[in-house]
Amino acid sequence: MKNINWARKLTSRKFWAAVVGFVTPIMTIAQVPDNTAVQVTAIIMAGGTLIAYIIGEGMTDVANIETNGNEEEK
Repeated sequence: MKNINWARKLTSRKFWAAVVGFVTPIMTIAQVPDNTAVQVTAIIMAGGTLIAYIIGEGMTDVANIETNGNEEEK
């Protein structure tokens, strides 16, 4: 069984679109008011964007440390 690369999943726009695509119909079935559904969708997308940014920056920092870590400071 393969391990899931969660960092890659959480930085994927497709993943967050799938989450919204799953949550929105459930709210429709539950007869949630339209305004609430729009607000929940906005929160999910904003959270997804923030998570993707944080993880992406962390991965960039790690790559920079690995690349520059062996060099001596001048």
